[in-house]
Amino acid sequence: MRIRRVVTVSALASVVLAGCSGPGSETAPSVPPLVSTSAPPSETPSETPSATPSETSKVADTLCTRMDPTVVQTALAVPVATMQPRNPPAEFGVPTYDVCQFTLGTGPKASVLRVGVSVLPATAATLAATQKAYAAHQREPAKPAKLGQGGFGTSTFVVFLLDGKLYKLTGPQATLAKYVALGQEVVRQAPGLDEPERLITRPDCDRGSQAAEKVMGAPPVARRDGETLVGDLVCGWIGPASALSTSVRREPDAEALMAPIRKAPTSQSIPLGDEGYVDTATGRTTIRVGDDKLVDLVPLPERAVNPDLMTQFALAMSPLYTR
Repeated sequence: MRIRRVVTVSALASVVLAGCSGPGSETAPSVPPLVSTSAPPSETPSETPSATPSETSKVADTLCTRMDPTVVQTALAVPVATMQPRNPPAEFGVPTYDVCQFTLGTGPKASVLRVGVSVLPATAATLAATQKAYAAHQREPAKPAKLGQGGFGTSTFVVFLLDGKLYKLTGPQATLAKYVALGQEVVRQAPGLDEPERLITRPDCDRGSQAAEKVMGAPPVARRDGETLVGDLVCGWIGPASALSTSVRREPDAEALMAPIRKAPTSQSIPLGDEGYVDTATGRTTIRVGDDKLVDLVPLPERAVNPDLMTQFALAMSPLYTR
């Protein structure tokens, strides 16, 4: 299917990262600024949209271009750090982030550093809620990070508040001190960057807007539509306390990956694609198309969404991915 790109609201705001000293119990190393290298995606798109590079690429062009590559390279001890010329779609969640990336090293298996800025305004309460949500998953315990108006992080990421936005850097295993050093570099480069636009839309995604509002329980206040680096359409609706998105995963063993979904006691079958299911406990809906394509329709935070509402949303959006 060909996707025609329309309504692009001027440059997606750049990631404005702020901060100061090192993490609570660690001392940030003295390192120079950042750079990056892009690795070609391993996936192949089923359809090639006619859209020009997605709006989120402007975030990377503005934010990541300012970041000194040497800081990234030195802090993360990688041979090279290269800014990707095109950015991935937004990172949907609560909050949702606009993202740009650096590729760390060379080759298809090179890791990446993701730099994100929250689409919507944030407060100290937003930061606290984000940290609480992270702690609920019992992963690596987070420590305080002295950046901006406060933050937290681990050996693989740091999140902090600055001037009404949350900023997030995520990458390979290192130390919190090193991620704080990266945050400090972003803080130095942030002045003068524009605010993010609220609406980045594509007309094809509009077909799901009415159903999306019903799933979310309120009108979205922002949109992030775009495409993956390999050309698959991404649609996203964002609210202050929720997000809803549709996207594609390219998986050579798609049918095998559906097995646990198919067998889950909370899965409810829907007649879309080769097989499809709504998880009544989380709201997540998965549709398999052929042997190598999975379509994900994901409400966040995970919750028991009315399966009929998710089914109606899936019916509205599935033609974009299944025909």
